[in-house]
Amino acid sequence: MVVTSLQGHIGFLADDKLEGRRTGSAGEKIAYEYISKKFEEAGLIPKGESGTFIQQFEVNEGKEIKPATFLSINGFNLRRDIDYFPLSFCGNGKVTSSSAMAMPQSESVWFWDLKEILEQNKNNPHFDLEDAIVKKTDKIATKGASALLIYNSSEIKDSLKFDPRSKTEAAKIPVLFISKEMKKRFLTDELSFVDYKLEVLIGDKKKFGHNVIGYIDNGASNTIILGAHYDHLGYGEDHNSLYTGSSPMIHNGADDNASGSAALIELSKQLKNSNLKNNNYLFIAFSGEELGLFGSKYYTEHPAVDLTKTNYMINMDMVGRLNDSTHGFTIGGYGTSPVWGQQLSSTDNYFKINFDSSGTGPSDHTSFYRKDIPVLFFFTGAHSDYHKPSDDADKINYTGELMLIKYIYNVIEKTNDKGKLAFTKTREAQQMGKRSFSVSMGIMPDYTFSGTGVRADGISEGKAAQKAGLKTGDVIIQIGDHKVPDVQGYMQVLGKFKKGDAAKVIVKRGTEELTFDIVF
Repeated sequence: MVVTSLQGHIGFLADDKLEGRRTGSAGEKIAYEYISKKFEEAGLIPKGESGTFIQQFEVNEGKEIKPATFLSINGFNLRRDIDYFPLSFCGNGKVTSSSAMAMPQSESVWFWDLKEILEQNKNNPHFDLEDAIVKKTDKIATKGASALLIYNSSEIKDSLKFDPRSKTEAAKIPVLFISKEMKKRFLTDELSFVDYKLEVLIGDKKKFGHNVIGYIDNGASNTIILGAHYDHLGYGEDHNSLYTGSSPMIHNGADDNASGSAALIELSKQLKNSNLKNNNYLFIAFSGEELGLFGSKYYTEHPAVDLTKTNYMINMDMVGRLNDSTHGFTIGGYGTSPVWGQQLSSTDNYFKINFDSSGTGPSDHTSFYRKDIPVLFFFTGAHSDYHKPSDDADKINYTGELMLIKYIYNVIEKTNDKGKLAFTKTREAQQMGKRSFSVSMGIMPDYTFSGTGVRADGISEGKAAQKAGLKTGDVIIQIGDHKVPDVQGYMQVLGKFKKGDAAKVIVKRGTEELTFDIVF
């Protein structure tokens, strides 16, 4: 019975032992091995790498301090993260120097006590200490300093730390913060020369996510893709949880999106045994969705089946909480092909259906829409357990999900004889999460971009960015007087403008740096 199977899939994937299926985790591995096994049992052909169902992709988690990093003063090795730490924008390099604090010289270590600047700005709410240090570093680097050691002799808290997610551009020289204890131990006499040896090596911190891909080859010209993400939030380490408690808790993600993964597995079995042979079928369980559509974006850039032969894509995300009284759910992507208007009706004997025309949104169908592929996005609605530890398997409406699976199967059945569906562009759904803004540039941010700034993965027609001349692939690094370090910074900057405001936007296009005049 399908309901029993759904209970088994969701119960397994949303179990505590998977620890929230965070991308790149041991729990993700247990999940993708389970889905692979179910695809194999259904008789699907592996379409991952090296004859497996798995397609691996890289996720950049920011920066990390490599083990080679060290600092010694007069032959004493300081303990990293206790006695000293490199700042997030610290430049890499090796330095051997004999230096006196009061006598800064070329090719030697220089020093800076933060006390004065902190006291000067203690009542300045706009003061940015990191920016002040960056400017100081740039200035002394041009004067020949080989490294900068910073300390804070004041009682004013500086809140400095190594931030692995910082997008501040690396300095030309190493910049390290040393503790008050180490300052008192080694740097009491500003005129005496002290021997320093240091090496800083900061690099990218990477992990790997895994898509699970299975195929039904009916010898047809075109392929229908069915997809659902199986990753979730782990313990909320990536700061995308809405949980407000202080103790780390497992986010099991039963609805988000063990429910969609379970539907994917069941549809793979049904379509394998069906007489709907006018299309091939590709089933993809994506990882990295919660981090910003990493898995689906990677697939569309490294497809297992020719994308030009893709008929359409169905995405199932949070399909397990159908309301028993209203039977209401949403179908996104309604406007991505004229066929959807001919085949899908809002009047249904069982369901109350809300249609959303946009081909974009905060889930994996967006990656396929970006490749001019018609999409449908099935979603039973938001609820109070969204992105919280309380999204558990006992809250799933299994009978409701079964009914929705039957509906999706009927959609596929209706298009069996329609050939390859025509694609149409739609309006762009704003992907700024729960925050609302009075202005929009009209870009689709590339959440997988790991450089400084925000890369435009798409440009909305008729919006401010397109009117100003921005193009897909441009990296926005500044809006007005505000630098844009990353997507979060971009959202914060947008909040500073209102409709009708004009600003200069600086972007990197390849190796060029261009300036555009934009009106919100």
